[in-house]
Amino acid sequence: MSTQIRVLYDGKYYVEPLVKTATWAGDVAQPHRTLTLSMSNTLNGEDQEVAFELGKELRLYVNGRGVFRGVIFTYDITDTGDATVTAHDENVYLTKNVDTRKFVKMTAGAIVASLCKSFGIPTGDIASTGYVIPRMILRNKTLWDMMVTALTETRKQNGRKFIVYAANGKLGLREKKDATVRWMIEDGVNILDASRTRSIEELRTAVKVVGGESEEKQIVATEKNTALAERYGMMQHFESADSKLNASQLRQLAKTRLKELSTVQEDVSVTAIGLTDVIAGTAVYAFESMTDLVGGFYVNADTHTFSDGIHTMTLTLSKTDDLPKLEYEEEPEKKKAAKKSKKVAKDKETKKDTKKTKGK
Repeated sequence: MSTQIRVLYDGKYYVEPLVKTATWAGDVAQPHRTLTLSMSNTLNGEDQEVAFELGKELRLYVNGRGVFRGVIFTYDITDTGDATVTAHDENVYLTKNVDTRKFVKMTAGAIVASLCKSFGIPTGDIASTGYVIPRMILRNKTLWDMMVTALTETRKQNGRKFIVYAANGKLGLREKKDATVRWMIEDGVNILDASRTRSIEELRTAVKVVGGESEEKQIVATEKNTALAERYGMMQHFESADSKLNASQLRQLAKTRLKELSTVQEDVSVTAIGLTDVIAGTAVYAFESMTDLVGGFYVNADTHTFSDGIHTMTLTLSKTDDLPKLEYEEEPEKKKAAKKSKKVAKDKETKKDTKKTKGK
């Protein structure tokens, strides 16, 4: 089925007849999503068809549904009329404002809401992040860096992970584990290609945290994963903690950090038939027999490409055990069936090629 896109410029002009390729992308490491249009912005080879202006609004609709609205930040055009327009959603302003702030006894959620209020950024749902940060002074940092720092401190203490997102022109904050899993990416169904890498380069088997108000009153907390240390070797992470943390809080910090760091890093890249609901911060189930790709994954980054009515997406996934398991995770028969199906398809292609060769 062909995918239809519409691109609305400045709330007045639909410009999709000029668009050759539309790329819509996001990454959990950034607060905003980006739309890039590659187009031929001329009909007669002499004049620009649309005089795009920086700061004007751009919207993208896919099969009638609005998926993006943002502000044009870059416009590039050549003497042949080939043009590129780049727009970011409203969350980009978190990276364009720098300030110095002091926060005392505030949660990360409260800090996010406070920063947005100060800079006139509309907010939607802001999740309760739980941990109250005793004190945090941030100098010469972007609003985004401040939010990330506060959320990182929260994760260190209570292990909870949160995601900043934009929806309907408002900034939102939700817990990562609350991602609704509605989509499956599957071998032989919608996966076009896949790759998977596993590594212990960044894994740590022990953590040492040092705190206290002075060297004389130094407090040390250590945690070790003995089983992993025997399997992979001793690899210790060292961290200096806030001097206000007591011994109990330091132990909790060490435990949380060890849990975070004692996992095998797994990088997965998948290209599949496009689904507009699958973007950075959401979760999917994936199954691919050759790479042993099985289970629930968070989407860390996504790039959706629309060209000539075809919609594909390239995803970077991270493994998680937070999501409920599917039945087929415990069914090796499914993997066997997928491999058999692949072999049958491959044999058919081989026979076709053989017939073509004989016919020449």
